[in-house]
Order: sequence, then C-alpha cells, then structure tokens
Amino acid sequence: MREKVIIYGKDTCPYTTAAREEYAKKGYDVEYINVETSAENMEKMLKLSGGSRVVPVIVDGGIVRTGFGGG
Repeated sequence: MREKVIIYGKDTCPYTTAAREEYAKKGYDVEYINVETSAENMEKMLKLSGGSRVVPVIVDGGIVRTGFGGG
C-alpha cells in the first residue's frame, strides 16, 4: 500500500469527495479531515494552504496541493 494522503475538506464539497474517491481508488491510505467540524482543523488547513480557504487541501508525500481537478 502507498503512503497516507491527508485530505482537508468539507463534506458538501464535490471536489473534496472526488479527491477522496480518486486517491482511495489508486490504493492510497486516505485520512480525511473535515474542516467544518472544528476550528483546530480549519487552522491546520489554513497553515498548510498559506491562508487559502479553497478545498480540498491535499498533503501527499509532504507536497501540499490546493484544489482537485480529477485524474
């Protein structure tokens, strides 16, 4: 199995859902963190994204990506 990917996002965001499904389909261990459930989760995401509130924020092998277009 590949390493863990952490995805920060919202349950209502279709891009967050698509990212979670795509990474899981590719065999990644996906940890999903809902930023709407706590201020602490939102704060962690904002630190990683440089203050951007765009979701999802994906942490893959130490690389942080904001947004998800599929593929």
